[in-house]
Amino acid sequence: MKRSIAALVAGMSLFGAGASAQTMDKVVRVGALGDQSGLYQDIGGPGSVVAAQMAVEDSGLLAKGWKIDVISADHQNKPDVAVNIGKQWIDVEKVDVFVDLAASNVGLAIANLAKEKNVVNLNSGSGSSDLTGSQCTPNTVHWAYDTYMLANGTGRALVKSGGDTWFFISADYAFGQALERDTTAAVTSSGGKVLGSVKHPLNTADFSSFLLQAQSSKAKVIGLANAGGDTTNAIKQAAEFGIVSGGQKLAGMLMFITDVNALGLNIAQGLNFTESFYWDMNDQTRAFSKRFMERFKKNPPTMVQAGVYSSLIHYFKALEALGGNPHDGRAVVAKMKELPADDPLFGKGSIRADGRKIHPAYLFEVKKPSESKYPWDYYRLIATIPADEAFLPLEKSACPLVKKS
Repeated sequence: MKRSIAALVAGMSLFGAGASAQTMDKVVRVGALGDQSGLYQDIGGPGSVVAAQMAVEDSGLLAKGWKIDVISADHQNKPDVAVNIGKQWIDVEKVDVFVDLAASNVGLAIANLAKEKNVVNLNSGSGSSDLTGSQCTPNTVHWAYDTYMLANGTGRALVKSGGDTWFFISADYAFGQALERDTTAAVTSSGGKVLGSVKHPLNTADFSSFLLQAQSSKAKVIGLANAGGDTTNAIKQAAEFGIVSGGQKLAGMLMFITDVNALGLNIAQGLNFTESFYWDMNDQTRAFSKRFMERFKKNPPTMVQAGVYSSLIHYFKALEALGGNPHDGRAVVAKMKELPADDPLFGKGSIRADGRKIHPAYLFEVKKPSESKYPWDYYRLIATIPADEAFLPLEKSACPLVKKS
């Protein structure tokens, strides 16, 4: 009887080991969940799908027998829509990793879903620093930028140059709230003062009442804590109100190259903002951008689209280092944190315990029309913010994954 029980236990152990081994394979499904048709479609969306496909091809894994697919969907900037798509993708389509995720309300919702379902969440589209703060998870890596980076890069620079009073026009959802909060902290800690703020609904066509409130505040700087079409609409209408010509400065707290193009240099010239990627930074970014534009004819890669490519390249390195895909999101993200990051778009970097990808950031100013020498030649570099200064110090992180000394 004892021998029979021992044999049964041994058999069960072997079965368990075999079942575990069978979960490791070389099959990956990438889900590009972005705004494919709304106000953020130009910063991620269809271009993020192209970036993801390029990362698959450039990873070198296809030639080594891996099977990797990219699927995409439109989250419509609605968390409930995003979560429903995400559940279908994980349960039926067997998606292993999410990318893009522009819109912080969507990004935070998918972060929770990825943790619940134990898949990988590579977010380059959302801005809220809460993704690696109070709402961090062991399944999320926040790649390209966040509201702390934007606030400290642009906010501190403008206060230092004399813009010591601010009024905010903020999008009334998670991203706008986080960006206003983080920029307020940066402004006040630099000796500035916030005179007031007003919130607007997402995807607003008429900014007149919000701009009039900002104008009447007499603040030296009007901070636009919004993105995409909301930012460009606000800037265009501010020009019609003569706000800048009247002596106040606009700060687009989150701007992309597609926003500058939509505005035109006549309106956008002189705007300051912070990004972690610019297509024309060096030979490596130019080479990638040339290949990207051969496939995606609309524009050079934005910071979000570059983040999709870069984060996936590192993800594939982690899978190869593991020897296959364990279909275990926490294990893959843990391996990503172990490996140093290095790619042609963001350079050398690392991923911290809280999931924050660390790399330099750059303060840019939009060129005058006379200074632009070729298509998409829009930015002038004002300052480089070192990687160890660009993001919230780890010891100040509210992420429960961070061990406090």
